[in-house]
Parts: sequence; structure tokens; C-alpha cells
Amino acid sequence: MLNKLVNEYRVFNNYPKGMRILLITNLIYSLVLPIIEMFIGAYIMRNSHEAKLVVIFQLALYSGIPLTFAINGFLLRKIKIAWLYSFGMLLSGVSMSAMMMLHELDATGIGVAGLIMGLSYGFFWANRDFLALETTDDNNRNYYYGLESFFYTLTGVIVPYVVGVFIGATDEHHWFGGNTNMAYRIVTASVFLLTIISSIVVHRGNFVNPKQERFLYFRFHVLWRKMLGLASLKGLAQGYIVTAPAMLIMKLVGNEDVLGTVQAIGAIFSAIVLYLIGRMAKPKHRIYIFSFGLLLFATGSFINAGLYSSLGVILFMLCLVMARPLLDVAYFPIQLKVIDTVAAIEKRNQFTYILNHELGLYVGRLIGCGLFILMATYIGEDFALKYALVIIGLLQLLSIFVAQNIIKSKY
Repeated sequence: MLNKLVNEYRVFNNYPKGMRILLITNLIYSLVLPIIEMFIGAYIMRNSHEAKLVVIFQLALYSGIPLTFAINGFLLRKIKIAWLYSFGMLLSGVSMSAMMMLHELDATGIGVAGLIMGLSYGFFWANRDFLALETTDDNNRNYYYGLESFFYTLTGVIVPYVVGVFIGATDEHHWFGGNTNMAYRIVTASVFLLTIISSIVVHRGNFVNPKQERFLYFRFHVLWRKMLGLASLKGLAQGYIVTAPAMLIMKLVGNEDVLGTVQAIGAIFSAIVLYLIGRMAKPKHRIYIFSFGLLLFATGSFINAGLYSSLGVILFMLCLVMARPLLDVAYFPIQLKVIDTVAAIEKRNQFTYILNHELGLYVGRLIGCGLFILMATYIGEDFALKYALVIIGLLQLLSIFVAQNIIKSKY
């Protein structure tokens, strides 16, 4: 076993330094993402008991991302990319602190906190995507995203379990006078510490800013327009992937401890599978990995709607925990390959496509989150929690045909 780990370490060291630094940075920050994604929703549900407010937070977050992508493009002309990347990570702690400072959770306060988190995500993902594009090529991207997904899935085992048990124990054993919100504040402080460490690590890489060229365009090659369609379909489910577990657990089960435990159990198996996929899968396998992930998500949504119980939530989360990284490990290499291809054809800055891709995602996110808010407002939260997921799951299956068409395109 030790020899195998040493061998894997040697394999890792054979890759370029920039790619390795980026992976280590993302490993540390991956300890933060499960807290943001799982427990902010749980915090809102605990203190407001309104699922709609969780989706409002997510919609505000998504609204901040494309705006920040554009701002980031201009700032890259004067500021080093590593500094903007660090700033994005640190802002996530600021957003959580703003949430904890609210005396009463209402749509306005939650919207502001969500917008700050959107700024954080915008700086983080805009620069992360560009650095991933610059430090990898099509031959090593399966390994890169396989290892990164392995990190995210592994931390998705450890972090939700530890944080969930901590918050649950605070409630059960009356730590801090039984003030569960104090436990959330301690978790927020931990987020700040981790973002500082990851910000230090990223500065060890000699990353170069993109060329100072025009990056705002409105007309694109037909291949890129297909990629935008795929991005919009991906965006449909993103709000639900993040918020649905917390909303369903807090509504049907009612405890952060369960939220963390279920997330951890489901992620153990997928962590191992994903690493193996990253090591062994070839570019030709991406469509099969992608299709299986989409089918898992759709299956989970039907199970949730059919049972709509604690068992249904657990089965849905197990499907989701496996589906999400499968989709990512296939989708991102497809996206970067298209960017490489279209940037060469149109002779444009690669950041052009990173920014435009975010707008494609936002269209899907707006439709997906808007669907839930409309259903919850005019029909009822239970109806929305049951059937919005089913609708999104079915629509997402169209992505299989779009992705297959993109992969088979010859230009």
C-alpha cells in the first residue's frame, strides 16, 4: 500500500510545477467549499424555516459571478492573477461573516450576503479556470480534474461529517449555552484561516496573467454557441446541487449532524472511483462518464419526488454525491478543449470564452432558481422540493446529445 502511495506521489511530481501548485491550492480551499455549499443553506433554514430564502441566497450568489468575471478581466491588466485569486478565496469568509452578523434573516440581508459570496466565487472561478487552462493540456486534463475531483470528494467526506457533528453536538449537549449560531461562527473563523493558507500557497507559483487583449465579444463560432447551450443546461441544476441537500435534510430530517453524515458516507465510494477515472479514463470516455452522471441525478430526483421522506432524501443525496463529480470530471475537459479550439480559430484571448461561458451558466442558473421560487411562491414549498428537481433532471438529459455533438464536431 505504501509503495503504491509513493508511486502516485512520483506520478504527481512528474507534472508541471504550475499544475501542482494549483492542485495543492485547490486542495486546501476544497476544505472550505463543503462548508459554504452545505451549511450556509442549513443555517438559513435553521434560522428562517424558509426554503425560498435559501434559493434567493443562491440566486444572488449566481448574479454576482458574471459581473465579477467581467471586472476581473479589467483588473488583470494591472493586478497579478495570484492576488485576484487570493482575494476571491478570502471574500468567502467575509460573506459568511456578513451572514452571521444579521440579527434577522430577510430577503435583503440574505441577498447582500449572497452577492458578496458571488463576488468571491467570481474572482475564484475566473482565475482558477484560466490557470487550469494555462497549466494543463488535453493529455493531462483527465488526471488534473480526476485528482481535483478526488480532493473535493474526499473533503466532502471529512468536512461535512466533522462540521455536522460539531453543530449537532452543540445543540444536543448545550455547548456555548446551547447557542448553535455560536458553532456556526466558529466554523466561519475556520473558513477564514483556511482561505489565508490557500492564498499563501498560490503565490508559490509563477503564474502569468492573460495577454492584455480585448475580451468582450458578442459574436462567436458555431462550436462555441453549442458550448453555451451545454453551459446553460449545466447551470439549470447548479442551484439545486448546492441547496437541495440542506433544504431537504433540514425540512424532512431536521439536523445538521445527519446532513454531514449522509454527505460523508456517500462521498467515500465516489472519491476512490473518481481518482481511478482520472488516472485511467481517456478523452473518448468523457461522454460515457458525463451521461452516467446525468442519469444518476435524474434517478435521484425521481426517488426524492416518489418517497419525499428521510429515506428519499438520503437516497437522493447518495445519487447526487456520485453524480456531481462525475459530471465535473467529464464536463471541464470538454469545455477547455472547446476553448482551445475556438480561440485558435477566432484568434481571441482565451479569457473571452471563460467570461462568456459564465454568462451561459448564468442563464441556466436564473431559469433553474427562478423555477423553484415561482413554484414555492404560487404552489408551495413541498411541491417545489418534489417536482422542480424532477423537471431539472429531465431537462438536463438533453446535455448528453449536445455534448456528443460537440465532441464529434470537426473544425
